[in-house]
Amino acid sequence: MEKIQLNLGLLLPQIAEQDACIHLLTDRLADVRGVEEAHIVRENEGAQLCLHFDPNLLPLPRLERLAQQTGIAISERYRHEQIAFTGMDAADNAQSLEETLEALPGMLHASVSYAAGLIFVAYDSQELARKEILTLIQRMGARIVANVAGTTEAVDTTALAPAQAKEEHDHGSAPAFLPHWMQERWTFLLVGAAGFFLILGWVGESFLGLPATLAWFCYLIAYVAGGYDVATHAIPGLLRGKFDTDVLMLAAATGAALLGEWAEGAFLLFLFALGHAGEHYALDRARNAVNALGQLMPRTAFVRRGEQIEEVAIDSVKIDDLVIVRPGDHVSVDGWVQSGQSTVDQSPITGESVPVEKGVGDEVFAGTINQNATLEIMTTRLAKDTTLSRVIQMVQEAQGQQSPTQQFTQRFTRRFVPAVLIVVLLVILVPPLIGWTTWSDSFYRAMLLLVAASPCALAIGTPATILAGIAQAARNGVLIKGGVHLENLGRLQIMAFDKTGTLTQGRFQITDILPMNGASEQQLLRVAGAVEQQSNHPIAQAITRAAQEQNLQLPRVEGVENRVGRGLHSMVESQPVRIGSLKLFQEDADPAPDAAVLQSVAQLEAAGKTTVIVSHGGKFLGILALADQPRAHVKETLQQLSALGIQKLVMLTGDNEEVAQRIAAEVGVTDVRAGLLPAQKLSAIQALEQEHGPVAMTGDGVNDAPALATATVGIAMGGAGTAVALETADVALMADDLGKLPFTIGLSRASRRIIIQNLGISLGVILLLIVTSVFGWVQLSGAVVLHEGSTIIVVLNALRLLRYQIH
Repeated sequence: MEKIQLNLGLLLPQIAEQDACIHLLTDRLADVRGVEEAHIVRENEGAQLCLHFDPNLLPLPRLERLAQQTGIAISERYRHEQIAFTGMDAADNAQSLEETLEALPGMLHASVSYAAGLIFVAYDSQELARKEILTLIQRMGARIVANVAGTTEAVDTTALAPAQAKEEHDHGSAPAFLPHWMQERWTFLLVGAAGFFLILGWVGESFLGLPATLAWFCYLIAYVAGGYDVATHAIPGLLRGKFDTDVLMLAAATGAALLGEWAEGAFLLFLFALGHAGEHYALDRARNAVNALGQLMPRTAFVRRGEQIEEVAIDSVKIDDLVIVRPGDHVSVDGWVQSGQSTVDQSPITGESVPVEKGVGDEVFAGTINQNATLEIMTTRLAKDTTLSRVIQMVQEAQGQQSPTQQFTQRFTRRFVPAVLIVVLLVILVPPLIGWTTWSDSFYRAMLLLVAASPCALAIGTPATILAGIAQAARNGVLIKGGVHLENLGRLQIMAFDKTGTLTQGRFQITDILPMNGASEQQLLRVAGAVEQQSNHPIAQAITRAAQEQNLQLPRVEGVENRVGRGLHSMVESQPVRIGSLKLFQEDADPAPDAAVLQSVAQLEAAGKTTVIVSHGGKFLGILALADQPRAHVKETLQQLSALGIQKLVMLTGDNEEVAQRIAAEVGVTDVRAGLLPAQKLSAIQALEQEHGPVAMTGDGVNDAPALATATVGIAMGGAGTAVALETADVALMADDLGKLPFTIGLSRASRRIIIQNLGISLGVILLLIVTSVFGWVQLSGAVVLHEGSTIIVVLNALRLLRYQIH
C-alpha cells in the first residue's frame, strides 16, 4: 500500500476546507477500487488530499487523473457564489431569506450577511438553477447589486465603482419610473414626507383647528410614506408565512389605526422608517470601510510591449509581464522590482506607517502606492491571485461567517418572535375575558407589545460589531478571517510564540568580534568576509553582510575548500586561512587552539551564541560570535500584551535550551519549552489549552502549521508575502510585524465589550418595553422611540470600532 498527497487547492480551487464539497471529494475517491483511504491533511503548503492506494490495482498516473477529473466534476456541478444585495430593511428579514434559501431543493448551504450586504450560496447546479436563486432573492424583497457592465451576476461589492455602490445603497425600494434624482434620495424623501404630514396633521388638529377629516388625510399620507418600505417587505413575507420585524411593526400600525390612534400609528411608522434610514447609513459606513479595499486595486496597468508602453486592463496582465508604475500611482501587480528605486507606501496592505525603500529585486504588492520614482516591475501573480485580491476575498468570506454570539442571537430570535405573537394573542383575549380591561385597552397594549418585543437591535448589534471590527483590522494590516476568531481573540489569557522568525529575526547577526594576537576588528572581519563571500551558508552570509556594512575592501581569495560541518580552508594574500568551528581546529591542529581561544569559545557558547574561529598565516586572528537576534521592539510588544491582560506568554522552539533561554531573557518570556519537534509543539498547544483555556499560537505560517491549526486562534506572521500564512492561520499579520499584536488583541477585546454592551442594551430595552407595555405604563409613541433608539444606538456603538487605535 502506498500513499500520495495532492494539493487540494488545485483539485477544488477557491473552495474552503470546511466546505461540504471537500467531503464529497474524499467520499467519492474513497469508493474507488484500489483506494483504501482518502482524507485531508494540513502541510506546509496548505491543505493536501492524502490518498492511500494499492498501485497494483490503481497505478499512480491513473489515480492522479481520476482525482483531477473528480475535482473538476464536483467544481462544475456544485457551485459556490457570492451575491451582493441591498434593499432589506431589517436583519431578521435577512434571516428569513437565509432560511428560505436553505429550504430550496439542491441548496447545500446559504448564508445571508445583512450587515455586509452579501449572500453566500453553495448549490447543486443539476438540481437548482442559478436563476431560481436570484428570483427568490428578489421575491423576498432584496435587490441584487449589478456589476459594472450592468448584468445581474453574483459579484462582490468591491467590483463596483464607488459611485455605483453608493447609488445601489441609497435607492431603497424606489419605483423605476421615478426620475433618477428621486431614486437616489427615495428613502429620505419618504421619511421627510412622513414627518412633514405627521407634523402638519398633529399641529393643525391640536392648535390650528384643522377639520378632523383633513387631519386624518395628513395622517393617512404619513402612513403611506412611512409604511411604504415596510409594507413592500412585510406583506410578501406574510403571504409566505414569515413573521419578522416588519410584520410586527405593520401590525402595530394597523392596530393603532383600528383604535383610531392615527397620530400614534403615523408616528410609529415615521420613527421606524427614520430608524432604518439611520441604520442603513451607519452600516454603509462599515461596508465602505471594507469595500475601500477593492478600490485600491487599479483597473488598468501600463505594460511594456517591446519598445512601446501600453495601458491594458489589469485582468489581461500575464506573469512575467513588465509593468511600469509611475510616481503617485497605485502598484497594479504583485511582483519584483526589475529596475528603478523608490519609496512605496505599503500601509493599505500591511498597515506600516512608514514608507519602505524598494530597489531591484525587492518584492512589491498590488494596491500599495509608489511615491517618488518610476518602477519597472516583473509580474509574479495574476490579478486574481495577488495578495490584495486574496485579502479582499478572505475579508468578504469573514463577513459571512457567524460568531458564537451571532449564532446565539439568531437562535433566540427564531424562537422569540413566534412566542411574542402567541403572547400578543393572549394579551388581546385574556384580560377582557376575565374582566381586567376593556377590549380596546387590551388591544392597544397588545400593539404596544408588538413594538416592544421586536428584536431589531438584538439582530443587528452583533453582526454590525463584527463587520466594523474586521474592517478596522484590515485597514491596519491585520487579516481576521471571521467573527469567531475576533471573539476568541478577546477571550485569550495565554499566547504561545514560535522563536525563530517570530520572536527573532530568523537570521544570524554578528554579536561579538574578539580580535587576537594584535589583529584589529577590521582586519579580522576583512579576512573572514573575503573567504565567507564564497559560501551561501547563513553564517557565511551574516559575516559577509557585516563586512559590507563597514565598507571594508575585501582581499582576493585563491581557492576555497569546504569542510562539511566544520568550516572553510582558503588562501588570502598567499597565506593559508582557516575559518570554522572549534572542531575544525581540534582536528587539524594547525594552529592548535590555545587556552585563550578555548575559554572565549566556551563563554560565548554558554551564552547561546555560535562561534567562528579565524586563523591567517598560522596564527589566530580572533573569534566571531553570531546569534539570531530578537526582533526590534519585541520586548515592548510583549509588555503591551501583558498590560492588555494576557497572563501567560510561552515560547515554543525546536532550538536548544541555552539559546531559547537567552532569547527569552532578552524579550521577557518566562515560560520556555525548547527542543520541540513540530508534533511536540502541537502537543504543547493542546496541553496549554487543556490547562488554561483558549490559547493563541503565533508562528511564521510555514513550519508551525500543525500548531497554528490546533490553537484556538492561529496567528501567522508575514501574510503579505506568504500564501501559506494567508491560508493556514485564523489571523495574518500582513506586515510581518509583531507590533500589530497589541492592536489586534485590544481591538478584539473592544469588539467583545461592544458585543456584550449591545446585547445588554437590546435585551434590556426589550424587557423594559415588554413589562411597561403589558401593564400599560408607556404610550405607543414612547415605545417606538425606545425601540428605534436602541437599534440606532447599538449600530453607532459598533461603529466606534472604526476609530479604534491602541493607546
